Parts: sequence; structure tokens; C-alpha cells
Amino acid sequence: MPDAFYLPDGGGRFVATELTRGPWSPAAQHAGPPAALLGRALERLGDRSDLHTARVTFEIARPVPLGTVEVAARRLRGGRSVELVEAILSAAGTEVMRATALRIRTAELPLPDGLAQGPRLPGPERGRQVPFFPTGQEVGYHTAMEVRFVSGSFLEPGPATAWMRMRHPLVPGEPPSPLVRVLAAADSGNGVSGALDYRRWLFVNADLTVYLARPPAGEWVALESATTVAAGVGVADTVLHDQQGPVGRGLQALLVDRRR
Repeated sequence: MPDAFYLPDGGGRFVATELTRGPWSPAAQHAGPPAALLGRALERLGDRSDLHTARVTFEIARPVPLGTVEVAARRLRGGRSVELVEAILSAAGTEVMRATALRIRTAELPLPDGLAQGPRLPGPERGRQVPFFPTGQEVGYHTAMEVRFVSGSFLEPGPATAWMRMRHPLVPGEPPSPLVRVLAAADSGNGVSGALDYRRWLFVNADLTVYLARPPAGEWVALESATTVAAGVGVADTVLHDQQGPVGRGLQALLVDRRR
């Protein structure tokens, strides 16, 4: 059993372990780990500690394969208060996923009292551990993440709320940052709140956008998710929480199709 989602291979290369394997194909990663890997690269870009990742959008060009991937990050537009940065994930020389992030400077301001964040969810200790839908694989993202449902379940179509926590570091010997933890979980909104029977339907996201109103904190991330499905497409809408309360939002555009 590997002890991390990725093993560094030098020069921006990483070997994806079986912990990254997703539910749709045994040869492809769940998009949560590569999103976290790209988020890690963006966090390491530059040396300013006052910048907060307020928005990050991931475009998933094609399934991300298991095996060796390469990450490259760069600043697209600098600024004193706002900057735009980008990270690209490639496999065998082909781009498979791209992240574009908006980073905004933080500041201590005399804001008025009573700016409520919203109600806190029951904590993960109040959640239920329920089975992941069968993937046909003994090890994968479904075993690498600890999941506790406050309402709903993977096997129950409709809106649901679940706490998630990484069981392993993203890379060996490195505690995941709160942003990495959020991005590793946020891509699961469509799975948490699946509107269709997974045995008959695919509902795969082609993108992910995460907005964060404040820096997240702690190991646990909650997804309060709902999915809307139309003719061949869908949208998964997720309110993201940490144990302090709501922290942001995640949105996914879904490709919906029959299983073959």
C-alpha cells in the first residue's frame, strides 16, 4: 500500500500511486488528487504570504492517467493586490489538466461585527461511515479518503452532505496544506450528491471551480452538495465547509451519459 498519493520523481515530475485511482476507469485518476497537486504548485509560486487563493478553476482536458505526470506553474499577471497564476498537468507530453487561480491580498480591516458566515454543520464525529459505490478496485481514491455523511449517502440519489479527510499525504513527508485538503475533496461534489443511479449512468465532471471566501482551516472538509441534470449535461453545486463554518463554494459541469 503506498503511503502518499504521489511520489516525487524529480524536475516537476510525480508518479501517481493507486491511491489516486478514480471510480470511472481503473486506468484514470480521480480529479481530486491532481487538482490538489496543481493547487500545491500554485501555492509554491512566489514568496508572498499575504496572498489568498480566492478562486481556482480546473479544466480537465482528458482523463488523467495513472503513472508519471509533470507539473509546471507560472504567473500570468502580477499585481500588488491581485494576481493571476496558472499550473498545467501533463502526461507523456500532453496537457491533461489546467488550473487558473486568482490570488487576492489579505488585510487586517476594522470590519463590523455580525458578518455571519452561515450555520455550522454537525461535525464529522456526528457523521456516518457508509460504503462508497463499488468501483471494482480494492485501492483507490475511495479508500484514500475518509468520508462521513451527515445526510444522504453515495448509494442514495439526491442532495447530500459529507465530511471528507485525506488519509494520506499528497506527497511523502509533507503535511497537506488546508488548500490542498479542500481541493482533494471538492471534486467529489458530483459523487456525494449523484442524481442518477451510478450502475446505469455516468456523471463525470469536465471542470471544477472553487471559490474560497477565507483561508480554510483544519483537516476535515465538508461538501454540502446538490446535482441538477438535464439532457446530457448537469451541474453539481457544493457549499464547502471547514469546522469553523462555510468557507466557499465548488461548481462542476457534468457530462452525463449511459454506462456502456
